[in-house]
Amino acid sequence: MTKKSYLITSFILAIGILLTMNSYWQEVTKIPLRDFFKNPDKTYYQISPDGEYLSYLAPYESRLNIFVQKIGSDEIVRVTDITDRDLGGYYWANNDMLLFGKDKDGDENYHVYGVDKEGKNLKDLTPFEDVTVRIIDELEDFDSEVLISMNKRNKEIFDVYRLNIETGELKMVAENPGNVSGWVTDHNGKIRIARTTDGVNTSLLYRETEEDPFETILTTNFKESIYPLFFTFDNKYIYAASNLGRDKSAIVKYDIADGKELEVLYEHPEVDVYGLHYSKKSKKLTSISYTTWKRQREYLDKDVEALFKKLEKELGTDLEIVITGMNKNEDKFLVRTYSDRSLGAYYFYDLNSDKLTKLTDVSPWLNEDDLVEMKPISYKSRDGLTINGYLTLPKGKEPKNLPVVINPHGGPWARDSWGFNPEVQFLANRGFAVLQMNFRGSTGYGKAFWEASFKEWGKKMQDDITDGVQWLIEEGIADPDRIGIYGGSYGGYATLAGLAFTPDLYTCGVDYVGVSNLFTFYKAIPPYWKPHLENWYEMVGSPEKDSLLLVEISPVFHVDKIKAPLFVAQGKHDPRVNIEESDQIVEALKKKGIDVPYMVKEDEGHGFRNEENRFDFYEAMEKFLVKHLNSKVN
Repeated sequence: MTKKSYLITSFILAIGILLTMNSYWQEVTKIPLRDFFKNPDKTYYQISPDGEYLSYLAPYESRLNIFVQKIGSDEIVRVTDITDRDLGGYYWANNDMLLFGKDKDGDENYHVYGVDKEGKNLKDLTPFEDVTVRIIDELEDFDSEVLISMNKRNKEIFDVYRLNIETGELKMVAENPGNVSGWVTDHNGKIRIARTTDGVNTSLLYRETEEDPFETILTTNFKESIYPLFFTFDNKYIYAASNLGRDKSAIVKYDIADGKELEVLYEHPEVDVYGLHYSKKSKKLTSISYTTWKRQREYLDKDVEALFKKLEKELGTDLEIVITGMNKNEDKFLVRTYSDRSLGAYYFYDLNSDKLTKLTDVSPWLNEDDLVEMKPISYKSRDGLTINGYLTLPKGKEPKNLPVVINPHGGPWARDSWGFNPEVQFLANRGFAVLQMNFRGSTGYGKAFWEASFKEWGKKMQDDITDGVQWLIEEGIADPDRIGIYGGSYGGYATLAGLAFTPDLYTCGVDYVGVSNLFTFYKAIPPYWKPHLENWYEMVGSPEKDSLLLVEISPVFHVDKIKAPLFVAQGKHDPRVNIEESDQIVEALKKKGIDVPYMVKEDEGHGFRNEENRFDFYEAMEKFLVKHLNSKVN
C-alpha cells in the first residue's frame, strides 16, 4: 500500500469512527432542575356532561386549582382558590357543579368539596374530622347525588352513603359488617356486589336488589381472585378480571348469581389483562387494554378502532394516545398524548365536525429532543426468573462505565411502565444511567410471579435488584465504583435494604418515605388498613409468628453493616410510612457516626406534592448524588 492510499484509508476509517461516535459526543443541554418538577401550565382536562364547558387544573399562587372555560369562548373562570396544597382529582358532577377531593398536609383524610362552574357556593360536603372519603360511583344519571364510602362510623371500615351534593344530606345505603373491602354498583347505581376479606380468604357476595340480603357466591384464598369490573348492560352478569384456574388474569364474563364463568373474552400468555372499556351510550364493549413493555389494545368496536387510527394518523404512532374524557352524548372527546420523552399535550376532538383542536402542551418548556429514550430490557434472576425493566441512558455519553442510579419502584405490588418519568429524565440529563426493574411481586406478570415475592422483602426481591446491578456491570454499562440507589416507599425500603444487605455494591443511597422497621411500620398503619393486616402478614411476615424474619429483613437492625452515605426525605404527616420509620434509621446511623442528611417537610405526607418541596428535595438529591457518584454535571 502506498503512503498516499494508506493516508486516504486512515482518513476514511477516522471519519467512520467519528460518525459512529457522533451520537455519544453530541452536545447535551443541561435542563434547569425546576423544569422537570414544576407544576404544568394546564393539566387534567375534563369536559362537562353537556359538552359545553372544559375544565382543567392550573397554578394559582403556586397551587393547582380548577379553571373553567366555555368551549368557543376566551373567558376563563377560576373556580377554586386553594393555596395550601395542590388539588388532585376532580370531576363534573353535573352540568353546573364540580366535585373535588382535598386532604390536609398529606394526611389522606380526604373530604369531598363541591363548587359551581362560576366559582360560587364552595362547600365541604363531608366536614368530618379524621374521616377519609372515597367515591364509589359518580351516578352520572343522577345530577344531585353521588355514592361515597367513608369510615365515619368506624375508623377501620367504610360504609356506603348516597350524598346529595346540593343539600349535603347523607343516606346510608350499605352498612359494612366489618369485613367488606369493596363495593360494586350496577348501571343503575345500585350496590349489588360486595367483596369481603378476613385478610387471607376473599369472598364475593351478591344480591339481586338493594332490598335483598347479600349471599356469599364464592370464597377463595387471597392468591386467587375474580375482580368485578362492571355489570353487563342488562345488569344480569358481570365482566371481571379473573385468575381462577389460570396464572394470568383474563377478562371473563361471569354469572354472578350462580358463580360460574361463562366466557373468556381475552387472555394473554405473558401478562395479566385488566382493562375492559365500553360505551355507556351505545351499550357496547369497545376495547381491551393490557401492558407488556407498554400499553397494548385489542379493539372490540370498529368505530372506536377507526377513531384511534385517525388519531394515530394525525398525532403520530410513536405517542401513547389516550381518550381521557367525553361528554354524555359521546360526540366530544378529550385526548391526551405522551411518550417516554414528553408529557405530551391535550386535544379536543369534535366527532360532528371531525375536528381535532390542540388545547395545550403539558410542559412546553421541555424539548423532547433534549431528552432520552426509556428502553425496555430484561435479565435473568439468579434463580431463573425473567425480570423485565427499563434502562435510560444519558445523552452524549458512550454507554460504558457510567455512573448509575438504580431506581426500584414503590408498592411493592405495583410496576414500572413505559412513559414520561420526570425523575428518570432529570437523572439522565445530569449524566446518570437509570435502571428500573419489575422485581418479583411486581403486578401484571401473573400469579406465580407475584407469589414468588411472599416473605421475600430484603431477600429474593432484593436479589432481583442486585442481579440487575450485576447485569449492568457485566454489560460494561455501569462503573462498579459509581452506583447509587434511590426509591420511594417500598423503593425507599429497597434502598435501605440495598445499603444494609449488599454494603459493598452501592456508593450511596437516597431513601424517600421508606420503611426501615417492619414492627413499627405495622403499629403505625392507618386504622382502615387493619382489616388487611392478616394479608400483609401472609405476604411480608407476621410480627409474632415471623418475628425473626422481620428482624432479619428490617434495615434498622442492620445499620452496623451500612457504610455508604445516605440521604433521607420524609413527610411529617405520612399516614402510610410514619415519620418514625425515617427518624429511627437516621438516629441509628448518626449514633454510628455517619452523617445522614435528613429532610422533613411539615406540610407533606407520603411524597411531596407542593412544588417548592419538590424543588428542595431534588436540588438536595442532585447535590448528594453528584458529590458521591463523582458525576460531572453537564
